[in-house]
Amino acid sequence: MASQIEQLHFLVVPLMSQSHLIPMTDFAKLLAQRGLAVTIITTPLNAARFQPIVDRAVAANLKLRLVPLKFPCSQAGLPPGSENMDTLTSPNQATQFFQASSMLQDHLEKLVSGLEPRPSCFVTSNAVPWMAQVGRKFNIPTYVFNAISCFSLVCSNRIDSMDEELFDSEKPILLPNLPHRIELTKSQLPRSIRKDSDKLDGLLDQMKAALLSAEGVLVNSFEEMELGYVEEYRKVKKKTWCIGPVSLCNKELLDKFGRGNKNSVDEHRCLSWLDNRSNNSVIYTCFGSLCHIPTDQLIEIGLGLESSNRPFIWIIRETDYSPEIQKWLEEERFEERNKEKGLIIHGWAPQILILSHPAVGGFLTHCGWNSTLEGISAGVPMITWPMFAEQFYNEKVVTQVLRIGVRISVEVGMKRGGVEEKGEVMVKREEIKRAVDRLMDEGEGGVQRRERARELEEMAKRAVEEGGSSHWNMTLLIQDVIEQMKNRRGPIQEDMDRPHPVRSLHPFSAQVASHG
Repeated sequence: MASQIEQLHFLVVPLMSQSHLIPMTDFAKLLAQRGLAVTIITTPLNAARFQPIVDRAVAANLKLRLVPLKFPCSQAGLPPGSENMDTLTSPNQATQFFQASSMLQDHLEKLVSGLEPRPSCFVTSNAVPWMAQVGRKFNIPTYVFNAISCFSLVCSNRIDSMDEELFDSEKPILLPNLPHRIELTKSQLPRSIRKDSDKLDGLLDQMKAALLSAEGVLVNSFEEMELGYVEEYRKVKKKTWCIGPVSLCNKELLDKFGRGNKNSVDEHRCLSWLDNRSNNSVIYTCFGSLCHIPTDQLIEIGLGLESSNRPFIWIIRETDYSPEIQKWLEEERFEERNKEKGLIIHGWAPQILILSHPAVGGFLTHCGWNSTLEGISAGVPMITWPMFAEQFYNEKVVTQVLRIGVRISVEVGMKRGGVEEKGEVMVKREEIKRAVDRLMDEGEGGVQRRERARELEEMAKRAVEEGGSSHWNMTLLIQDVIEQMKNRRGPIQEDMDRPHPVRSLHPFSAQVASHG
């Protein structure tokens, strides 16, 4: 099999969003560590963000490269530089962003037609449905990488099969035939699958069709954590492989620190601050790359953390660091009066580096799946504050299935990740303090949560090691691609069997050339 692996070339096409780009880049590294050649398709802005990761991989003799395609911002009516969902200035631009993404299809097809070595398969985000057409055109198997859990996939499948009239009110609805008793209200469903969703309906239908037509489905999770839900989803898609947590491929300090974007804090300052705190004492507070939080709510978060009287790290997203919040921080001298117990980071933070530090004892999170899984992989209990998308599902995983977290008791999601009415506050400082106190409680409940979190951390690490379930599932994926190559005989596949000089791209170097 070793000689066959050396001939494989995986083409990875993520959605241009940190929630997809980060785990799919980690996935690409895992493939390259198996000796495969991997090309990641992205855009110039995202290539600049992720190039340091690729450079380190190339320095380690891995066959990994980035190829950027020009993103058609102006053609889709987007401002220049709108190449990642975290650069959008309004939630209303999401539809235009997906339109721009679909416009990449022609450019990608031209690239693939001259790309050498020829791709053995495509691995794409579940949110890039047009890749199914590219796969059919070139007779190349397409696999879908899901940036959500099997639990969320099963919940969505159950809701799709239910009578829409059940969700006409805010009465909790029991989802049928699940391993656990899971209830959701209409407001807790992702907007994309609510029965009153409109603009993205066509895209969602395409995504579902692409998922069902894919050769296989990859899930950033591990079987031991949600075994019953893996089995349930395999009834929908037989070839479903859990291959995570992919973030655990980052073992070196630089890999943990330089991941996804340029950090807004010096690594030595961050580590030094954590080194001076007691084990399991720090609350890490971060709400991801897409959650827009208004000033009044940010103030409540800050005051809630302060009143908990525990050391904390608080990440304020760059786009949320408005003149208003800056003025409040300065006038209240918030950072100065909390300099002994608080570290505030304005912008991007090295999340897995922070979470893996022994000083961190709790994670206040928006329940994005990447963050949730990174918290699980670090053995850190969580305070759950879901805001949009499938985050209420992830809260159920943390609090009901795994029982390693406490709810902050938010019942309604934000509108596509942002509160639109000025002055609206969903969670008061007292509720934040109460949740922190409960999570960090030294009583029996708190001790049991921490023990379960540590057990899950060990399970996650074993899953990705050689002989573990996720490591084996990666092997099954590779074997499946080899089998697909044998079965899909044709001009492209026969051409793949012959050695080629590389013409269109420098062979798996860190060199980046823009196409399209």
